[in-house]
Amino acid sequence: MIIQFRTVVDRYQSKIKTMKTKNLIVTAMVSAGLAFGVAAQGHEKEKEQSLSSADVPAAVQKAAETQAKGGKIVRWEKEGANYEAVIDKNGRQWGVEMDASGKVLSKHDESKEHKGKGEKY
Repeated sequence: MIIQFRTVVDRYQSKIKTMKTKNLIVTAMVSAGLAFGVAAQGHEKEKEQSLSSADVPAAVQKAAETQAKGGKIVRWEKEGANYEAVIDKNGRQWGVEMDASGKVLSKHDESKEHKGKGEKY
């Protein structure tokens, strides 16, 4: 009888240790996911900086004017080492990202970008 009791107790303690380990791993993974998510959002906010056209290099301005054919440059932003011209063309706003030499790196629909952030332009 005593041997059976010890066997049952040992099994029970083994299950408790297994459950504690699983709970600890799950808690650590959820915490890490939340922490990285908050850090990524904080980094996104600090990357854009508004500029006046006087602060933008001539090569970048010339490249943006070429991209804005038939449209108007509404504002300038600096994102890290790159510049972004926001162009109002045919009733839509387009973001054109360029490096400091004026090379076009990417183009995107600015309204979609700001809709996701809850901003309106």
